[in-house]
Amino acid sequence: MTGTLYLVATPIGNLEDMTFRAVRILQEADEIAAEDTRNSRKLLTHFDIHTPMTSYHEFNRYDKAKVLVQHMLEGRNIALITDAGTPGISDPGEVLVEECYAAGVPVVPVPGACAAVNALISSGQSTRRFAFEAFLPREKKDRQRVLEELKKETRTMVIYEAPHHLKETLKDLQKTLGDRSLTLCKELTKRHEAFRKTTITEALAFFEEEEPKGEYVLVVAGRSRQEIEEEARSSWENLSIPEHVAGIIARGVDEKEAMKQAAKERGISKSDVYREWVRAGDD
Repeated sequence: MTGTLYLVATPIGNLEDMTFRAVRILQEADEIAAEDTRNSRKLLTHFDIHTPMTSYHEFNRYDKAKVLVQHMLEGRNIALITDAGTPGISDPGEVLVEECYAAGVPVVPVPGACAAVNALISSGQSTRRFAFEAFLPREKKDRQRVLEELKKETRTMVIYEAPHHLKETLKDLQKTLGDRSLTLCKELTKRHEAFRKTTITEALAFFEEEEPKGEYVLVVAGRSRQEIEEEARSSWENLSIPEHVAGIIARGVDEKEAMKQAAKERGISKSDVYREWVRAGDD
């Protein structure tokens, strides 16, 4: 029989967030794959778990994934844990999960703590739609590309950041996104847990006076529909109707759809747009 990969969420701070099921799965598994065995040893000792452990981390994620999959194909059950929170979220677990699917090994989630979700629901920002960005790239070119994508994002954005990079990230967000509503979520579930709903500009001013401490999750408001509509209006309000239609066509839209879109943006009838468009063609 093929074994199973269990994705076991562990506490992100408060050990009371460990679930009964997580403890049982870790006790019953044949092997635990841990991101940092030294860190995880403390957790396992606390819950009296003596299952053999092996390391699975960023630097061995491809080669070790094949070894672990082979163990499961031989019938062993493996529990994957990360340093804190849910494995597979911003860590090498996604590689192992992909290898399991390719090999036909069952994957079972064991739910628990997740910093992104806990920050979002506690943020006071919109939770209906959100985008998880994890850590922004450190390389300048990749970082700017991602920031430009986030500039257009209408969903609430969730970003992880370390204290020594926080001010730099806030400056980059302000420069690219402008001033947005922002909730700073600090040290989730830990002794110094704190939430500050503010704006990007106000947060920067605050950290000019106080040095950031602890791990942060930034929950940033997405771009508003009103802002998008105002920007679209400013792009055509000084154009004639034919110029407006021609501009839409230039973006790869067919003539009929372009006239329909121009009419909608201007709040006039399609027949009015058609009449002006035909008249310009006759001229």
